Amino acid sequence: MSTRNISISTADPIAVLGPTNTGKTWYAMERMLGHASGMFGFPLRLLARENYDRAVARVGAGNVALITGEEKIIPPGARYFLCTVEAMPMDKRVDFMAVDEVQLAADPERGHVFTDRILNARGREETLLLGAETIRRVLEELLPHLEVMTRQRLSKLSWAGQKKVTRLPRRSAVVAFSTAEVYKLAELIRAQRGGTAIVMGALSPRTRNAQVEMFQSGDVDYMVATDAIGMGLNMDINHVALAGDVKFDGRRPRKLSPAELGQIAGRAGRHTTDGSFGITDHCTMLEDDVIEAIENHRFRFLNGVYYRNSRLDFSSPDALMNSLEARPPSPLMTRKADADDQQALAALMERDDIRVLAHGEAQVELLYDVCQVPDYQREYTDSHAQMLARIYTALAEGKRLPKDWVSAQMQRLNRPDGDIDTLMSRLSGIRTWSYITQRQHWLDDAEEFQGLARSIEDRVSDSLHLVLTQRFVDRRAAVLSRRLKENTTLMSSIKSDGTVIVEGEDVGQLDGFVFTPRLSGGDEEGPVLAAARKALPDEISARVKALAASADAAFKLNARGQIFWREALIGKLVKGDGLYQPKAEVRASTLLEGDQLKTVQDRLNAFAADYPKTVLEKAVALTGDTLTGTARGIAYQVYEALGTLPSPAVAEMVKELDDDGRRQLALHGVRLGVDMIYMADLLKPAQIDAKALLWSIFNDQFPQSGPPPAGRVAIDHIDGVSDAYWLATGYRRLGGRVMRVDMAERLSAVIRTAARGGKFQISEEMMSLAGATRDQMAAILIDLNYAKVDDIASEDPEKPPIPVFERKQRPAKRGKAEGGKPRQAKSNGGRSDGGKPNGGKRSSQDKPGQGKHGQGKPGAATARAPKQPDPNSPFAILAQLKAQGK
Repeated sequence: MSTRNISISTADPIAVLGPTNTGKTWYAMERMLGHASGMFGFPLRLLARENYDRAVARVGAGNVALITGEEKIIPPGARYFLCTVEAMPMDKRVDFMAVDEVQLAADPERGHVFTDRILNARGREETLLLGAETIRRVLEELLPHLEVMTRQRLSKLSWAGQKKVTRLPRRSAVVAFSTAEVYKLAELIRAQRGGTAIVMGALSPRTRNAQVEMFQSGDVDYMVATDAIGMGLNMDINHVALAGDVKFDGRRPRKLSPAELGQIAGRAGRHTTDGSFGITDHCTMLEDDVIEAIENHRFRFLNGVYYRNSRLDFSSPDALMNSLEARPPSPLMTRKADADDQQALAALMERDDIRVLAHGEAQVELLYDVCQVPDYQREYTDSHAQMLARIYTALAEGKRLPKDWVSAQMQRLNRPDGDIDTLMSRLSGIRTWSYITQRQHWLDDAEEFQGLARSIEDRVSDSLHLVLTQRFVDRRAAVLSRRLKENTTLMSSIKSDGTVIVEGEDVGQLDGFVFTPRLSGGDEEGPVLAAARKALPDEISARVKALAASADAAFKLNARGQIFWREALIGKLVKGDGLYQPKAEVRASTLLEGDQLKTVQDRLNAFAADYPKTVLEKAVALTGDTLTGTARGIAYQVYEALGTLPSPAVAEMVKELDDDGRRQLALHGVRLGVDMIYMADLLKPAQIDAKALLWSIFNDQFPQSGPPPAGRVAIDHIDGVSDAYWLATGYRRLGGRVMRVDMAERLSAVIRTAARGGKFQISEEMMSLAGATRDQMAAILIDLNYAKVDDIASEDPEKPPIPVFERKQRPAKRGKAEGGKPRQAKSNGGRSDGGKPNGGKRSSQDKPGQGKHGQGKPGAATARAPKQPDPNSPFAILAQLKAQGK
């Protein structure tokens, strides 16, 4: 049994806990430099480098070492070691030990490393664990002799509410959680404020420092960053604006916890300068308790941390894997089971050629060392595993890595051309090779390759900084923007038609609440556009008040649910909780402030709620208290089907209707047809359009054709439009035609009359009602359960034979009662929820045993197997509608 990361503890640890801007890191650095030797573990390479530079300035380069996965500077006489947490040399004994941001022990990806350092990293004389107050209880449970020091924030942090990106104060940092969002926000700020610095975790220290310098020097007054700024990057930020509260954590999108939001917001206000935080862009409004927690730095304690055994068994690959999977020693710990190095080990263990080489502790330990080579590019292919296999094979056979191969792999990354993403990908690639070149015994001339890796990283970093600056900073526009703020405002006005005039020039159009500039890009135009925006707030405020006071009739809808007011697009209806409950979404505008946006949203919400109740009043009335008994159950299903329901779906319930129930349904406009149950009042153009829109919104299907034209009772079927859509609008597809259900009932009645005598031919009346040709009428008859049985020669030999039809024989039904009459099983109405409205709850119409084959039915044991339903039948269409509505 070999071990790694064994405890070197001699001094009981001290936890230094508190929010951001408490001086924890500064305090620990001062403590370390007061000892003869020390080690400090940081969560980011950027922080390790930053504090390495500070230490070098204090005690000289010969006394300070920098150790990260990709970079090692270790003078022979080094006494102080500034490291990333993963790269801390745990076998080195030092007087002082510190680990920063220990609350990251709860991070699913890296937490097991921080937990290991909490348990095992100790200085001979002093050990400090720095972090947030949220980890306190876990630390006290895991470390019985722990001493806790708390530190108070040096400045006040206050909530500033919601602001548009274009209205953020200077010295603001906008925080987003994806590269695409960072780029989008940065380009918006460039267009409106002249430029912004960019800070992301994937940047090299050199690029990051160059970007931060632009912000610190005042070349730009804004910064757009990922949550990388939340880890100790100290800058003169006065306001932090959250552009979102959801991030992808490597597995799934998730909302950030209040503590994580507080870590980011805490970057505002440095030393004794107060700061503020708020939201912008599409970030959802923070809850009051979250705001209070951030302002007061009080968050829920962590429930546990991640753990992985660091006492490893290298006797065989399987033994190594088993030791990595050892159970945690505390119930507060969750075993880390999918670390990158462990996944790499599993992949290599599947290869026979690797298993042949991995014999003996030395070879197994080498295998594990190779598996720890990081995949910074994250291409999610097997290329990384293949590279690891090649490295291990070369090393296990007693060789060094081939110089030509290593050089070729690095040189392909030695290119300064390309866009931002290309350059960042190359930086990720060279980081991996920097890590490999730091393994001195893996390479001949390791120092030469280390120098090459540094030069490539510097070259690509400088190019990346240049490309970032060119894309996101317009230096001249930044200067002009500041002059506009300092000097007299340019003259501007707004015409009644929304045309915005600045200094006598037409610069754009105000459409509803959205301003569209008409000027093309250019340095001189920025201040003019900014002046135009200064003219808009009063107009926007007046429009918001007018909209709030408008009646529903002032709003118009198109076939895709877009909402227009004063002929301007201001929002749209989107899917809500049900067919009759659409929600409203306000058209994105940079001009609406938080309260104004809420006013517009509230008014559109009210319109969205009233629209179905107004246009489909008759359908909504079916849910009232005036209907009782079986009639109420039928009415509810008609309501759910937007007023049109295949009769077979509720056949058994219709049989149970008494005269009073039929009268109730008739009074509500429900017609009980032979094939369809429908509401004639919902077959008018306005109601058909409303039903089509509500169904399309809820199912996210907007047929290009839309519903049939107003007044048309039958049209040709349109490819790609579902039967469910036609049924929802009050139409029924029959053959190649789509007929309004009331006309389909009339047609069906004429056909039934013709079929009473047995065989019959297509009549002119049938074709007239269907608006169909003879061939189309033949297809309609087939869909109505009639069969072609013969052809009669036409009197005119030039004309085709005349088809003859008769009704298809219905199959014998399940469980015939005495006297030979078929007895039908109870139907559940085609509902996918077991026949119970409201998601399976039993309604007043449900009866015990309803819908169960053979329950309480004489003769059920001899019933035939049920016929499989026709997928094109009205019953099947209803089932599809029900499934989509759940």
